Amino acid sequence: MRFETGAGGVVLASLLAAVQRGVAVRLLYNVAHPGPIPVPPPPETAPEAIEALPVATRGIAGIPDLMHHKFVVRDREAVWTGSTNWTDDSWSRQENVIAQIRSPEIAYAYTLAFEQLWERGNVEGTGRVDPRPEEVDGACVRAWFCPTHGEALSHRVAKFIGNARERVRIASPVLTSGPILATLVEVVNEGRSDVAGVVDDTQIDQVFHQWRTNGVSEWKIPLLRTVIIGGSFSGKVSIPWTPESVHDFMHAKIVVADETAFLGSFNFSRSGEQNAEDVLEIRHAATADRLARFVDEIRERYPPATPPGETPPVLPSRT
Repeated sequence: MRFETGAGGVVLASLLAAVQRGVAVRLLYNVAHPGPIPVPPPPETAPEAIEALPVATRGIAGIPDLMHHKFVVRDREAVWTGSTNWTDDSWSRQENVIAQIRSPEIAYAYTLAFEQLWERGNVEGTGRVDPRPEEVDGACVRAWFCPTHGEALSHRVAKFIGNARERVRIASPVLTSGPILATLVEVVNEGRSDVAGVVDDTQIDQVFHQWRTNGVSEWKIPLLRTVIIGGSFSGKVSIPWTPESVHDFMHAKIVVADETAFLGSFNFSRSGEQNAEDVLEIRHAATADRLARFVDEIRERYPPATPPGETPPVLPSRT
């Protein structure tokens, strides 16, 4: 979270105006820790700047992993969520997805997740909110929270991918969840549905490197290679991460399987299962179509994704 840019100034002004109206504002933020972190590292936050705000704040220690949420609950009836960090690069240089939903039931689920983090002060043991189905304007919506439901969420996404018969669309910086990768390999090899998506090519290369060197996840290498080559995946060549560099990653996190969509802060990765994350599962044809089109629009911007060391294929123009 950063407020020193023009976009940040708009958000800060809105927060201060809410306080002046007498609104009770509480703010959670991730606190960096020295342990290993996923690719890419999260934006750095200046705790002293956040603590200086005239609102109640709580830093959440990433134990065992990140506080990775990006959501707002307003007046117990509306939720704003998605993949967008509150930084200028997120607003202006990254592909992201944002959802707004008006539902007291979904807002209550998010409030429970918020309260657990507020009370504990760290990630471990939070996200204990059942993903109950709720009817919202003709859509069936479930709110998923990690780490409590992290593994179940990965299996849920994999199940919907495996059952898709028409299309699968994916946008995610990386794809490292074992259940999702294994199911995608089956779907791609058997030609069950039209599989396409977009990843961050720079981060995918870093994932391959990590898997080759850590000796624990090396078995995933052929799975990810099959998915990238066998599916129609594009890859954004982003600037490698440093604290001072521009952060222009492909940052949206979406899975569409036929008429069901999953979107939120979750990277569809093994590390994401351990983070504090949130995902909306939305069964609604029009919403799924809109998100699938968005994924295809991002795909059009970039060349085919390639595993490290391989030459990109020469494909006909998509235009």
